[in-house]
Amino acid sequence: MKIYRNIDNFKIRKPIVTIGTFDGVHLGHQKILNFLKSEAQRLEGEEVLLTFYPHPRQVLNPNSSQLKLINTLDEKIETLKKIGIKHLIIYPFTKSFANLTSCEFIGEILVQKIGIKHLVVGYDHRFGRDREGDIATLSKCTKPYNFNVIKVDALVTDNVKISSTKIRNAINKGNIELANYYLSYDFAISGKVIEGDKIGQKFGFPTANIFISNKNKIIPANGVYAVEVLIHNKKYYGMLNIGIRPTINSTGKRSIEVNIFHFNKNIYNQDIIIKLKFRVRDEIKFKNTELLKKQLELDRKTVLKKLDSLSLYTPYTSK
Repeated sequence: MKIYRNIDNFKIRKPIVTIGTFDGVHLGHQKILNFLKSEAQRLEGEEVLLTFYPHPRQVLNPNSSQLKLINTLDEKIETLKKIGIKHLIIYPFTKSFANLTSCEFIGEILVQKIGIKHLVVGYDHRFGRDREGDIATLSKCTKPYNFNVIKVDALVTDNVKISSTKIRNAINKGNIELANYYLSYDFAISGKVIEGDKIGQKFGFPTANIFISNKNKIIPANGVYAVEVLIHNKKYYGMLNIGIRPTINSTGKRSIEVNIFHFNKNIYNQDIIIKLKFRVRDEIKFKNTELLKKQLELDRKTVLKKLDSLSLYTPYTSK
């Protein structure tokens, strides 16, 4: 996949284009992208995804911390690579760009810079200043600008239209299995392992504390989760705790820490990827650490039993 962060000299013979933020690259997005690829093949062109960075809502509402994203930009790029998109344009979203009208966007960006011939869009696509442009606006521009618009209907599963908003809501509630179902892959968080207080190690559950540098990354609801852990491309399984550790933490500061099964290496300052499989339970405050330890032992048994039933768990690392 070729990645472009500047399109002043963007030139391909016959671009078949789709546009959007594509946060999550979920099943609904994949429907559009797979159709884009098939159209590119049918029309003997090349598929192009035009996306924006930062997310438009983060530029237009910089003081709002409500929007958290399913994917970081790097995670989105990796997912698009797996889907097999040939050309990815990451267009810088600025306030001046946001002031372009829908007609200016079509003429200056799509036609003059990209040389669009065919545009594939989702059923609810909107664009331009104040999101004034829609399918009807695009259709009116097809003749004067000589390009074709193809609309892709929403993907409906279990009578639900899949959207990034629905997935974010599921993650915020800790409903990871539903989020993974809509995504078609495991929701993941990645970060650097930092030194913690080593309390878990004292009663047999050492944890790697994770620092998430991207403040815009969505973090699931507090609780215990079964996870797959990737360290240097090697796979392990474990339990992830997200929360304030009410039994042992008087500060109330939220932390993210993972107990990796059958693992005792020093991985401080190393990058780690954690794929969430399912939620085990809410975070609980216990009367003492002995009761917490007993619960963690039960949690581990629960995780191992379910992972085994899913034919996922192996006691040692696999390459």
